[in-house]
Amino acid sequence: MALGLYISLPFCRTKCSYCNFASDVISKAVFVRYVERVCQDMAQAPAVAEQMGGQFETAVDSIYLGGGTPTLLDGTQLERLFFTIAENFEIQRDTEITVECAPGTLAPEVIDVLARSRVNRVSLGVQSFVDREAASVGRLHKCQTVFEDIARLRSAGIRNLSLDLIAGLPHQTYQSWKTSLDQAIRSQVPHLSVYLLEVDDDSRLGHELIAGGTRYHAHAVPDEDRMADFYEMACDELPRAGFAQYEISNFARDGYQSRHNLKYWSRQPYLGFGLDAHSMLPITPARNGAGRDGDGREAVRFATPDSLTEYLAATPPKRTVVDKQAALEEAFFLGLRLNAGTDLAKISADFGAARVAGFGSAILELVQAGLMEQEKNTVRLTARGRLLSNEVFERFVSTDPEPARCKSPAS
Repeated sequence: MALGLYISLPFCRTKCSYCNFASDVISKAVFVRYVERVCQDMAQAPAVAEQMGGQFETAVDSIYLGGGTPTLLDGTQLERLFFTIAENFEIQRDTEITVECAPGTLAPEVIDVLARSRVNRVSLGVQSFVDREAASVGRLHKCQTVFEDIARLRSAGIRNLSLDLIAGLPHQTYQSWKTSLDQAIRSQVPHLSVYLLEVDDDSRLGHELIAGGTRYHAHAVPDEDRMADFYEMACDELPRAGFAQYEISNFARDGYQSRHNLKYWSRQPYLGFGLDAHSMLPITPARNGAGRDGDGREAVRFATPDSLTEYLAATPPKRTVVDKQAALEEAFFLGLRLNAGTDLAKISADFGAARVAGFGSAILELVQAGLMEQEKNTVRLTARGRLLSNEVFERFVSTDPEPARCKSPAS
């Protein structure tokens, strides 16, 4: 099966107050060294996969440059990355190649490199079309900047565009949220992602909210009920505008679902390169022996350090073996992210009917609670279940894996 590639480029013009990723404002003097490290890692990918016990595949059908803001790199650095990918992997003809970008960072030379490098999808981190809201969390662009960037990308032939929005930003109201939704629809992009503001100690804004403080406009953050209302408004309005919801946080016009993220949710193999990048590969047959409990190993996950110093020092990735039980749990909670749901017959065939039957009481309780629904052999989240998805997922996991950098509106 063809791989997905994720390239982490953790560089920002400013660190947004809500961000809990391993990205930051980093001197451009580090960029060259970082790109060189990533390129070395790609060249060594077969050896690393073997060390981790995973099956390596050269064919690639999705590539995703994320961050951070990859478009802070100059054209030469971006070209070096794309050249190294092509040198070490077989890029399939219909490969989806995505680059994340902050509005206002698309210099003409960068757009030219993207077009020449076969980039066919760009994801713009808009977060809000209301300038006051965007500025309150450290975004540097204006609403007009977004429309200008969209026009320039389309002129360069890149028309598969996605916009990110966040429900729950400081100063956000019902009317301002509707403004952001209306502007996103007006932009005529084919894909939208809608996330709820994450509140945790890993971001400055989240920490301030938990502490009850007022820095970073924390006092102006909507409460949880209003955030839920904003999310439900998006789930109502976007389908009427032609965007089908296909995952908890994602909406697309027909044929424009993110193929790269679908790899994560359907447990297809992928390799991550760069800071705090995660990988998952099928385990090699030679390593697929039985453990102490007779439970065969199914896959291997490994992750690079989330410290820039450690990453640049070539600290080895951390490895986690996924046994059959853990793989089954992942199949449930990742599959349930999708509106299509989880096919019980398929996972029974993959993992055994007895294992799947062990979740029968949890499924029944969640259906009775109105968080899930069952139609023949398919179980899926209800609208309420999508809002409370993390509570649902907890019923299907006994460990705490990190399958992908996917945001949930219930986070």
